[in-house]
Amino acid sequence: MITERPVGGRELGSRERTAEATRRDPIALFRAYLALTKPQIVELLLVTTIPAMIVAAKGWPDLRTLAVVLVGGAMAGGAASALNCYIDRDIDQVMRRTKRRPLPANSVTPRSVLIFGLTLAVISVALMAVFTNWLATALTAAAIFYYDVVYTLWLKRRTPANTFWGGICGSAPVIIGWAAVTGGVGALGWALFAVVFFWQMPHFYALAIKYKDDYARAGVPMLPVVRSEARVNFEIVLYTVLTVAASLAAWPLGLGPIYGATAIATGVAFLAEAFLLVKRSRAGEPAKPMRLFHWSITYLTILFIAVAVDALV
Repeated sequence: MITERPVGGRELGSRERTAEATRRDPIALFRAYLALTKPQIVELLLVTTIPAMIVAAKGWPDLRTLAVVLVGGAMAGGAASALNCYIDRDIDQVMRRTKRRPLPANSVTPRSVLIFGLTLAVISVALMAVFTNWLATALTAAAIFYYDVVYTLWLKRRTPANTFWGGICGSAPVIIGWAAVTGGVGALGWALFAVVFFWQMPHFYALAIKYKDDYARAGVPMLPVVRSEARVNFEIVLYTVLTVAASLAAWPLGLGPIYGATAIATGVAFLAEAFLLVKRSRAGEPAKPMRLFHWSITYLTILFIAVAVDALV
C-alpha cells in the first residue's frame, strides 16, 4: 500500500466554478484523470518492478516484455488508484490531505471515474494476458482486486491492521515483474517482496502521524488514531528493522557487493531516521514524521537502483 506524496497548494475557491472550468478545458480534464491514477505511486511501483525484472533476467529482459510490464503495470496501478478514489470519495472530501483530489473537487463525476478505473483494469490485465504469462496476469488482477476490494472496501475502515495487510498489494509489482520474466518467483524475488512489504509500515505510519486528525475526522482507524504513541513508535522501529533485515537477507541470494554495500549504508540511515523520530517523540518534541516519510522513499529508490546496477555490472 504505497502512498502518494502529499501535495501542497492553495485552498480551493468556488468548487462549482473550478469544476465547471475543468470540465470545459480538455487539458484540465486530462490532468484530473491523470491525478486519479496517482502517478507518484505508479512511479514508485515501477522503481521496484524494473530492477526486479533485471535481476530476474540476469541482465536486461526481453524489451517487449519490459515494455508490456511497464505499460500494463502503470495502467494496473492507475486503475487501482482510480477505483480507490471512487470508493473513498466520501472520506476524501473531509480530509485536508485528499480534498483537492478530482472527485472531492467535483472536477469529474463518480460514474466517469468508475468507468475509467474499470477500463484501465481490463486493459492492463488483457495486456499481461496476451504478452506475458498466466502467473504475471493472475498476480496483476489479484493486486487490483486486493487493493480495491480487500483493502479499500474492507480493511481500511475496520481495523488498524489495514496498513500491514494492505502492504501485500503494494509489494506485488516486484513478484509480478519477476513472474513476467521467468514464469515463476524465485527466493530472491520473495526476499525483495519482503523488503517492500515491511518498508510500507514505517513509510505509511509516518504519514498517518502527520495526518492523524484527518483520519480521525474521517473515521478511519489508522494505527496512530487508535493506538498509543508508544505502540506506534514500537511498530515503526520494528518494521524498519525488519525492512533492513530483509534487504540484507536478499544479498546472498544472488546479489553482489554493490547491492550489499548500498543495503548496509542506506539501512543504517533508515534506522537512524526511525530512531530519531522515536527519540523526539519520547522527549515531547515535534516528531517530524515527514522526514521519515520522505527518507523512506529515497531509501527504497536507492536500494532498488542498486539491485539493477548490481545485476547489470
